[in-house]
Amino acid sequence: MEENGDAELVGMGLRVSVSPAQITFYILLVVMGILGNATVVGVIGKSVMMDRLGGRNSDIIIINMALSNLLVSVLRNTLLIISDVGLELYSSKEWCQFLMGVWVWLRSVNVWSTLFLSAFHLQTLRRVAPSIGNLHGTRGAPKIILLSLGLIWVLNLIYSIPAHIFSTNGNMNTTETLMLVSSTTRPLLGCVWNFPTSYSGLAYATTSMVIHETIPIILMAFTNLGSLYTLYTHGRTRSSAHDAPVIKRVPAERRAAKVILALIMLFIASWGTSIISVNYFNYNRGSSADFLLVIARFANIIFIAMSPVVLAVGHRRLRSFLKSVLVH
Repeated sequence: MEENGDAELVGMGLRVSVSPAQITFYILLVVMGILGNATVVGVIGKSVMMDRLGGRNSDIIIINMALSNLLVSVLRNTLLIISDVGLELYSSKEWCQFLMGVWVWLRSVNVWSTLFLSAFHLQTLRRVAPSIGNLHGTRGAPKIILLSLGLIWVLNLIYSIPAHIFSTNGNMNTTETLMLVSSTTRPLLGCVWNFPTSYSGLAYATTSMVIHETIPIILMAFTNLGSLYTLYTHGRTRSSAHDAPVIKRVPAERRAAKVILALIMLFIASWGTSIISVNYFNYNRGSSADFLLVIARFANIIFIAMSPVVLAVGHRRLRSFLKSVLVH
């Protein structure tokens, strides 16, 4: 890869020109993502800490998802804004390796955290007669929930190791040769991918697309269809059932299912658009590539910015907090 002191960089480098209106809209979405997800973490986190039962299991999973959203916004999207306003910053190779690894790690965690929320809710609904302890959590955070969430973070950290190793610092003349779905859509702070060959880079991008994009989205679709079907069967048997906890709980679970369904649909639309756009660039490079890269960039931030809004509509504590803020 080295010849006469010059390195052929196999990775991110295409700069897509954006208009002032696009920059303003993107800044608005990033600010919404930071403030919204910070509010979700703070409000629900406080209620979980103060709850003598340790809080509802779903609240713990929501906090984890919002935290991953918040970290992506702070560590990635805010830096994109700095680049958009025209401030050219370049990092050393060591910093680029660190940042590229962190970006891939956080985006991957974000995907699987969202899937975990959907899968957990389906498992909760399929309990024929959930007990009060199971619904609201045992004393302290359930070990199985924390272990599962910890496993998501650890496994995705391992996955991000190649992103750390095969990264380096480029320059303003570096050109785009590869897109990685789970990380970024253009160079930032001069950081680019530098795989040994274009084949190995494309193999990593394809693996990323399958493991962190395609499979989770398919699983999310099936888990939400399963949740809707389970609620439908509960509703049909409700009139003839005599189990009070089930009868009392179905309306609440139906509302929760609608919120989670809205979240997953938002996620699928956001990431699905990004996947189509980025892979069109990877494998086609047609005349619409620049336009689709702009679409992919906004699609990546839509879920992060709008998911707190969806949660605020369906989560009682968040609604109460927002009402109190608006009143005062």
